[in-house]
Amino acid sequence: VMAFPGFAGRAAGRETMLAGFRHFCQNARVHEFDEQAPEADVAGETAVVTFRYGMLYERSGKRYRASGRDFWVFHWQNGRWLAVWRTMLDPHEMEAERGC
Repeated sequence: VMAFPGFAGRAAGRETMLAGFRHFCQNARVHEFDEQAPEADVAGETAVVTFRYGMLYERSGKRYRASGRDFWVFHWQNGRWLAVWRTMLDPHEMEAERGC
């Protein structure tokens, strides 16, 4: 499940989640990506992972700067961690000037 920023909605299901990532990758070009302050807390078969991010990307001829905190929940199943829930906290995005 992906809870949209501000809990304004949600997308559920593996294929729906992957389609969202594919759509972004097919329609945007990432120029910079920075991950900061990663934290992981594990309790039994559940893990919560958060990190701050900063990104510069281009889509439809415009550049954007985005930042915020990614928040993931994972479940240990059959010898691997599976992502089961995600949201983005404090997302900020604004158009960036060319040449940035």
